[in-house]
Amino acid sequence: MDATTEPQAGSLAEVGRNGQAFFTGLLAALAGLMFGLDIGVISGAQSLIAKQFAADDDAIQTIVSAMMVGAAIGALAAGWLSFRLGRKKSLVLAAVLFVAGSLFCAFAWSIPSLVVARFVLGLAIGVATFAAPLYLSEISAEHVRGAMISLYQLMVTIGILLALLSDLAFSQMAEISAWRWMLGIVAVPGALFLAGILFVPNSPRWLMMRGRTDEARHVLLTLRQDHQEVEREISEISEQIRVKQQGLSMFLANANFRRAVMLGIALQVVQQFTGMNVMMYYAPKVFGLAGFGANAALWATALVGLTNVLATFISIALVDRLGRRPLLVISFVVMAIGLGAVGTLLGLGTPTHAMQLATVVMLLVFIVGFAMAAGPVIWILCSEIQPLKGRDFGIAASTLTNWVANAIVGATFLTLISTLGAAHTFWLYAAFNVAFILFTLALVPETKGVSLEHIESRLMSGRKLRDIGA
Repeated sequence: MDATTEPQAGSLAEVGRNGQAFFTGLLAALAGLMFGLDIGVISGAQSLIAKQFAADDDAIQTIVSAMMVGAAIGALAAGWLSFRLGRKKSLVLAAVLFVAGSLFCAFAWSIPSLVVARFVLGLAIGVATFAAPLYLSEISAEHVRGAMISLYQLMVTIGILLALLSDLAFSQMAEISAWRWMLGIVAVPGALFLAGILFVPNSPRWLMMRGRTDEARHVLLTLRQDHQEVEREISEISEQIRVKQQGLSMFLANANFRRAVMLGIALQVVQQFTGMNVMMYYAPKVFGLAGFGANAALWATALVGLTNVLATFISIALVDRLGRRPLLVISFVVMAIGLGAVGTLLGLGTPTHAMQLATVVMLLVFIVGFAMAAGPVIWILCSEIQPLKGRDFGIAASTLTNWVANAIVGATFLTLISTLGAAHTFWLYAAFNVAFILFTLALVPETKGVSLEHIESRLMSGRKLRDIGA
């Protein structure tokens, strides 16, 4: 079937018609839940950690960013792990590290030990953020691929919300050590994720790369339930894997592959410098700048998490209908408006009640902008644009970049606030989002409804990056 005449994508409801496919995708997407829990939980714990260990802003930034440094290293190793062990076993390893890191955090006895514990969690996240979107892209039919990968991002947002609600609940404890419960409770869903991921099948594409075609056919039959579609997909994958994964050698030798890798890297830089993780890591601090008390700031932070979850459904509903590029452009416009308005409100001086409410509203506008596209769509694109022979290397490079950029954001926000001031810091991030509109229009392809094999063919034929999709 030609890419231009493939069925138009539906939604998760369409995926749900095949219970096995939906169950498999849901279990893999639980990696996103763990990711979200570990992102969100540190937000409410910071003030208590600072009190217990007399930690200054530099120490808090180190604790926050240690997880991202670990994630960068985990992402770097994930390419090799995913290729050698498979996507499934990589997710199993990530689950084990999630449990171990969470328990380590709960029993940390000093700032250095907490930094190490957060680093272990980062290793888990680095592996999971590489393997889960890759696995989801490889088990999904092309017309629901965007919705399936958006399910991963939905789980991230649910994890963040649950973490923020957990922080709010544990903050009611009278003890400073409540932060140990905030960080340690994540081990419980980690254990459930570990138990569930043992039941998902191996990726059919990975099985075929290992010469296990019969196993791949069996997996596809459980996921597609259409023999003709399965045989077509087997044939397409077979054509693409005649040459083994080449990774770095392919990057050095093939200019077209380098273009895909560099686009994936650029997309991840873009995602991090939207400013979203500033809100995830430091939301209580931001609301404090707007004049909210400690308890009110935690409630407002929980509202941010809820908005993040609900707005992600916009992406799930539209990413395979409206397309990737239009959603991204709308997303950056909305985020630029939201952050620009927040910067203006913070620059007006002593906040009134009306200004506080307006700040909350505009921050929620920003959250909607991110969740509707920049969050899920960038992960979707990074899993779609890499050719099969270099996919592990390409996605590892972009995921590594995500965490390096993430660490930079996490380790500099408080410093920017203290040097530039709150208003100028938010204006800076608003300006980034304006620039990202131009980036999207110039370089980002529309991959809606296009098979991975067709995207690869167009990339390798030398078409402009923005033209390798539909």
